[in-house]
Amino acid sequence: MRVVVAGASGLIGTALVDHLNSSGHQVVRLVRDPGSRAEDARFWNPATGDIDDSAFDGIDGVVNLAGAGIGDRRWSERRKRELRQSRVDATKLLVEAMGAAASPPAVLVAGTAVGLYGDRGDELLDEQSGPGTGFLATLAADWEAAAAEAQNAGTRVAIARAGLVVAESAPFLTRMLPLFKLGLGGPLGNGRQWWPWIALEDQVRALAFLLESDISGPVNLCAPDPVTNREFTRVLASVLRRPAVVAVPRFGPRLLLGRELADGLLFSSTRAHPVALTDAGFEFRHPDLRGALEKILR
Repeated sequence: MRVVVAGASGLIGTALVDHLNSSGHQVVRLVRDPGSRAEDARFWNPATGDIDDSAFDGIDGVVNLAGAGIGDRRWSERRKRELRQSRVDATKLLVEAMGAAASPPAVLVAGTAVGLYGDRGDELLDEQSGPGTGFLATLAADWEAAAAEAQNAGTRVAIARAGLVVAESAPFLTRMLPLFKLGLGGPLGNGRQWWPWIALEDQVRALAFLLESDISGPVNLCAPDPVTNREFTRVLASVLRRPAVVAVPRFGPRLLLGRELADGLLFSSTRAHPVALTDAGFEFRHPDLRGALEKILR
Protein backbone atom coordinates (compact mmCIF):
# COMPACT_ATOMS: atom_id res chain seq x y z
CA MET A 1 0.00 0.00 0.00
CA ARG A 2 0.97 3.64 -0.48
CA VAL A 3 0.14 5.28 2.84
CA VAL A 4 0.08 8.92 3.92
CA VAL A 5 0.96 9.44 7.59
CA ALA A 6 0.12 12.72 9.32
CA GLY A 7 1.88 13.19 12.65
CA ALA A 8 4.80 11.08 11.43
CA SER A 9 7.38 12.79 13.64
CA GLY A 10 5.75 11.93 16.97
CA LEU A 11 6.41 8.94 19.21
CA ILE A 12 3.77 6.74 17.58
CA GLY A 13 4.15 8.17 14.08
CA THR A 14 7.90 7.54 13.94
CA ALA A 15 7.45 3.93 15.04
CA LEU A 16 4.56 3.45 12.61
CA VAL A 17 6.53 4.76 9.62
CA ASP A 18 9.37 2.38 10.43
CA HIS A 19 6.94 -0.53 10.79
CA LEU A 20 5.12 0.19 7.54
CA ASN A 21 8.33 0.62 5.59
CA SER A 22 9.76 -2.62 6.96
CA SER A 23 6.50 -4.39 6.05
CA GLY A 24 6.85 -3.46 2.40
CA HIS A 25 4.49 -0.49 2.28
CA GLN A 26 5.45 2.89 0.80
CA VAL A 27 4.99 5.81 3.20
CA VAL A 28 4.42 9.47 2.40
CA ARG A 29 4.95 11.74 5.41
CA LEU A 30 3.09 15.01 5.80
CA VAL A 31 5.59 17.57 7.11
CA ARG A 32 5.38 21.23 8.05
CA ASP A 33 8.71 22.23 6.56
CA PRO A 34 7.97 23.74 3.14
CA GLY A 35 11.64 23.41 2.24
CA SER A 36 11.87 19.68 2.86
CA ARG A 37 13.35 17.84 -0.10
CA ALA A 38 12.85 14.34 1.26
CA GLU A 39 11.36 12.08 -1.40
CA ASP A 40 8.81 10.67 1.03
CA ALA A 41 7.61 14.09 2.31
CA ARG A 42 4.72 16.34 1.30
CA PHE A 43 4.02 19.76 2.82
CA TRP A 44 1.01 20.70 4.92
CA ASN A 45 0.21 23.32 7.54
CA PRO A 46 -3.05 22.74 9.43
CA ALA A 47 -2.80 26.14 11.09
CA THR A 48 -3.06 27.93 7.74
CA GLY A 49 -5.11 25.32 5.91
CA ASP A 50 -2.37 24.63 3.36
CA ILE A 51 -1.62 21.18 1.94
CA ASP A 52 0.24 19.86 -1.10
CA ASP A 53 -2.31 19.25 -3.86
CA SER A 54 -0.46 16.10 -4.90
CA ALA A 55 -0.25 14.61 -1.40
CA PHE A 56 -2.99 12.05 -2.03
CA ASP A 57 -2.28 11.15 -5.65
CA GLY A 58 -2.13 7.37 -5.94
CA ILE A 59 -2.57 6.90 -2.19
CA ASP A 60 -4.30 3.77 -0.84
CA GLY A 61 -4.59 4.67 2.83
CA VAL A 62 -4.13 7.48 5.33
CA VAL A 63 -3.22 7.40 9.02
CA ASN A 64 -3.85 10.61 10.93
CA LEU A 65 -1.92 10.91 14.20
CA ALA A 66 -1.55 14.70 14.17
CA GLY A 67 -2.25 16.69 17.30
CA ALA A 68 -0.53 18.99 19.79
CA GLY A 69 0.53 17.40 23.09
CA ILE A 70 -2.54 17.10 25.26
CA GLY A 71 -0.67 17.32 28.56
CA ASP A 72 2.20 19.59 27.61
CA ARG A 73 0.86 22.71 29.32
CA ARG A 74 -2.11 24.10 31.24
CA TRP A 75 -5.44 24.18 29.45
CA SER A 76 -5.91 27.90 29.09
CA GLU A 77 -8.60 28.96 26.64
CA ARG A 78 -5.87 29.68 24.11
CA ARG A 79 -4.34 26.22 24.60
CA LYS A 80 -7.74 24.60 24.20
CA ARG A 81 -8.15 26.36 20.87
CA GLU A 82 -4.72 25.09 19.81
CA LEU A 83 -5.60 21.53 20.81
CA ARG A 84 -8.84 21.74 18.87
CA GLN A 85 -7.23 23.28 15.80
CA SER A 86 -4.48 20.65 15.74
CA ARG A 87 -7.04 17.85 15.84
CA VAL A 88 -10.47 18.82 14.53
CA ASP A 89 -9.43 21.46 11.99
CA ALA A 90 -6.42 19.41 10.86
CA THR A 91 -8.66 16.39 10.30
CA LYS A 92 -11.12 18.47 8.30
CA LEU A 93 -8.25 19.66 6.10
CA LEU A 94 -7.09 16.08 5.51
CA VAL A 95 -10.58 14.82 4.71
CA GLU A 96 -11.22 17.65 2.24
CA ALA A 97 -7.91 17.01 0.47
CA MET A 98 -8.59 13.28 0.37
CA GLY A 99 -12.02 13.85 -1.15
CA ALA A 100 -10.58 16.16 -3.79
CA ALA A 101 -8.15 13.52 -5.04
CA ALA A 102 -8.86 11.95 -8.42
CA SER A 103 -9.18 8.62 -6.61
CA PRO A 104 -9.82 9.12 -2.87
CA PRO A 105 -7.89 6.79 -0.54
CA ALA A 106 -9.68 3.56 0.29
CA VAL A 107 -9.14 3.82 4.05
CA LEU A 108 -8.57 6.43 6.74
CA VAL A 109 -7.30 5.32 10.15
CA ALA A 110 -8.06 8.31 12.36
CA GLY A 111 -6.25 8.38 15.69
CA THR A 112 -8.35 9.73 18.55
CA ALA A 113 -8.45 8.87 22.26
CA VAL A 114 -10.32 6.91 24.92
CA GLY A 115 -10.76 10.32 26.53
CA LEU A 116 -14.00 10.36 24.54
CA TYR A 117 -15.59 8.24 27.29
CA GLY A 118 -14.86 10.77 30.01
CA ASP A 119 -14.71 9.92 33.71
CA ARG A 120 -16.83 6.75 34.05
CA GLY A 121 -15.68 5.13 37.31
CA ASP A 122 -15.78 1.32 37.18
CA GLU A 123 -18.14 1.11 34.19
CA LEU A 124 -16.99 -1.40 31.56
CA LEU A 125 -16.58 0.49 28.31
CA ASP A 126 -16.44 -0.89 24.78
CA GLU A 127 -16.76 0.72 21.38
CA GLN A 128 -20.56 0.87 21.68
CA SER A 129 -20.40 2.98 24.85
CA GLY A 130 -21.44 6.58 24.39
CA PRO A 131 -19.26 9.65 24.92
CA GLY A 132 -18.79 11.23 28.30
CA THR A 133 -18.64 14.86 29.35
CA GLY A 134 -15.85 17.39 29.76
CA PHE A 135 -13.33 19.03 27.48
CA LEU A 136 -11.53 15.87 26.37
CA ALA A 137 -14.74 14.00 25.64
CA THR A 138 -16.16 16.85 23.57
CA LEU A 139 -12.86 17.33 21.74
CA ALA A 140 -12.64 13.63 20.87
CA ALA A 141 -16.26 13.49 19.72
CA ASP A 142 -15.76 16.44 17.35
CA TRP A 143 -12.46 14.95 16.20
CA GLU A 144 -14.16 11.68 15.29
CA ALA A 145 -17.06 13.45 13.57
CA ALA A 146 -14.58 15.31 11.34
CA ALA A 147 -12.91 12.02 10.38
CA ALA A 148 -16.24 10.32 9.65
CA GLU A 149 -16.90 12.83 6.86
CA ALA A 150 -14.39 10.89 4.74
CA GLN A 151 -17.06 8.23 4.29
CA ASN A 152 -18.89 10.61 1.94
CA ALA A 153 -16.15 9.97 -0.65
CA GLY A 154 -16.40 6.20 -0.23
CA THR A 155 -13.44 5.92 2.17
CA ARG A 156 -13.57 3.30 4.92
CA VAL A 157 -12.99 5.05 8.26
CA ALA A 158 -11.55 3.28 11.30
CA ILE A 159 -11.42 5.37 14.49
CA ALA A 160 -8.42 4.36 16.62
CA ARG A 161 -9.13 5.39 20.22
CA ALA A 162 -5.78 5.19 21.99
CA GLY A 163 -5.06 4.85 25.68
CA LEU A 164 -1.76 5.55 27.43
CA VAL A 165 1.03 4.36 25.15
CA VAL A 166 3.71 2.59 27.17
CA ALA A 167 7.15 3.28 25.71
CA GLU A 168 10.53 4.25 27.10
CA SER A 169 10.17 7.80 25.75
CA ALA A 170 6.43 8.19 26.36
CA PRO A 171 5.95 11.65 27.93
CA PHE A 172 3.77 10.48 30.83
CA LEU A 173 6.28 7.76 31.74
CA THR A 174 9.37 9.95 31.48
CA ARG A 175 7.73 12.33 33.96
CA MET A 176 7.00 9.51 36.41
CA LEU A 177 10.30 7.63 36.27
CA PRO A 178 12.60 10.07 38.12
CA LEU A 179 10.42 10.04 41.23
CA PHE A 180 9.85 6.29 41.09
CA LYS A 181 13.58 5.61 40.70
CA LEU A 182 14.13 7.62 43.89
CA GLY A 183 11.50 5.58 45.69
CA LEU A 184 9.17 8.58 45.87
CA GLY A 185 6.46 7.31 43.52
CA GLY A 186 2.95 6.40 44.52
CA PRO A 187 -0.68 6.33 43.46
CA LEU A 188 -2.45 9.51 42.40
CA GLY A 189 -5.22 10.31 44.83
CA ASN A 190 -6.92 7.09 45.91
CA GLY A 191 -5.52 5.32 42.83
CA ARG A 192 -8.87 3.73 41.94
CA GLN A 193 -9.12 5.44 38.54
CA TRP A 194 -8.74 3.07 35.59
CA TRP A 195 -5.86 3.75 33.22
CA PRO A 196 -6.26 2.07 29.81
CA TRP A 197 -2.80 1.44 28.36
CA ILE A 198 -1.11 -0.21 25.37
CA ALA A 199 2.50 -1.06 24.54
CA LEU A 200 3.95 0.99 21.69
CA GLU A 201 4.64 -2.13 19.64
CA ASP A 202 1.00 -3.23 19.90
CA GLN A 203 -0.22 0.30 19.17
CA VAL A 204 1.75 0.37 15.93
CA ARG A 205 0.74 -3.17 14.96
CA ALA A 206 -2.92 -2.34 15.65
CA LEU A 207 -2.79 0.75 13.43
CA ALA A 208 -1.31 -1.33 10.61
CA PHE A 209 -3.96 -3.98 11.26
CA LEU A 210 -6.71 -1.39 10.83
CA LEU A 211 -5.14 -0.24 7.56
CA GLU A 212 -5.11 -3.74 6.13
CA SER A 213 -8.37 -5.15 7.54
CA ASP A 214 -11.97 -4.25 6.74
CA ILE A 215 -12.84 -2.79 10.16
CA SER A 216 -14.89 0.40 10.23
CA GLY A 217 -15.99 2.61 13.09
CA PRO A 218 -14.49 3.06 16.57
CA VAL A 219 -11.79 0.70 17.86
CA ASN A 220 -10.31 0.87 21.36
CA LEU A 221 -6.52 0.62 21.13
CA CYS A 222 -5.74 -0.54 24.64
CA ALA A 223 -4.46 -3.76 26.19
CA PRO A 224 -6.99 -6.43 27.19
CA ASP A 225 -5.88 -6.15 30.84
CA PRO A 226 -6.76 -2.63 32.02
CA VAL A 227 -5.35 -1.58 35.39
CA THR A 228 -6.11 1.04 37.98
CA ASN A 229 -3.63 3.79 38.71
CA ARG A 230 -2.79 2.04 41.98
CA GLU A 231 -1.99 -1.19 40.14
CA PHE A 232 0.02 0.69 37.50
CA THR A 233 2.00 2.31 40.29
CA ARG A 234 2.61 -1.01 42.06
CA VAL A 235 3.81 -2.78 38.92
CA LEU A 236 6.05 0.10 37.81
CA ALA A 237 7.69 0.28 41.23
CA SER A 238 8.14 -3.50 41.30
CA VAL A 239 9.84 -3.53 37.89
CA LEU A 240 12.17 -0.75 39.08
CA ARG A 241 12.67 -2.58 42.41
CA ARG A 242 11.65 0.48 44.37
CA PRO A 243 8.94 1.13 46.95
CA ALA A 244 5.84 3.10 45.97
CA VAL A 245 4.09 4.13 49.14
CA VAL A 246 3.94 7.92 48.84
CA ALA A 247 0.42 8.72 47.67
CA VAL A 248 0.11 11.96 45.72
CA PRO A 249 -2.78 14.08 47.00
CA ARG A 250 -5.03 15.48 44.33
CA PHE A 251 -4.21 19.10 45.11
CA GLY A 252 -0.57 18.64 44.03
CA PRO A 253 -1.16 17.88 40.34
CA ARG A 254 -4.02 20.36 40.30
CA LEU A 255 -1.68 23.09 41.52
CA LEU A 256 1.04 22.13 39.04
CA LEU A 257 -1.06 21.42 35.94
CA GLY A 258 -4.32 23.20 36.60
CA ARG A 259 -7.48 21.58 37.93
CA GLU A 260 -9.11 20.80 34.57
CA LEU A 261 -6.06 19.15 33.02
CA ALA A 262 -5.18 17.17 36.16
CA ASP A 263 -8.73 15.88 36.61
CA GLY A 264 -9.16 15.17 32.89
CA LEU A 265 -5.90 13.24 32.41
CA LEU A 266 -4.71 11.92 35.76
CA PHE A 267 -7.79 11.38 37.88
CA SER A 268 -10.30 10.43 35.19
CA SER A 269 -11.33 6.77 35.22
CA THR A 270 -11.81 4.97 31.90
CA ARG A 271 -12.18 1.18 32.04
CA ALA A 272 -11.98 0.59 28.29
CA HIS A 273 -11.67 -2.82 26.65
CA PRO A 274 -10.48 -3.61 23.07
CA VAL A 275 -13.55 -5.59 22.05
CA ALA A 276 -13.42 -4.68 18.34
CA LEU A 277 -9.75 -5.61 18.02
CA THR A 278 -10.02 -8.95 19.80
CA ASP A 279 -13.21 -9.86 17.92
CA ALA A 280 -11.34 -9.20 14.66
CA GLY A 281 -8.58 -11.62 15.67
CA PHE A 282 -5.84 -9.16 16.63
CA GLU A 283 -3.29 -10.74 18.96
CA PHE A 284 -1.46 -8.59 21.51
CA ARG A 285 2.24 -9.25 22.00
CA HIS A 286 2.20 -7.40 25.32
CA PRO A 287 -1.16 -8.13 26.97
CA ASP A 288 0.04 -7.60 30.57
CA LEU A 289 1.55 -4.46 32.05
CA ARG A 290 4.48 -6.10 33.85
CA GLY A 291 5.77 -7.68 30.66
CA ALA A 292 5.43 -4.43 28.74
CA LEU A 293 7.28 -2.40 31.39
CA GLU A 294 10.00 -4.98 31.86
CA LYS A 295 10.78 -4.96 28.16
CA ILE A 296 11.35 -1.20 28.01
CA LEU A 297 12.81 -0.52 31.48
CA ARG A 298 15.18 -3.46 31.98
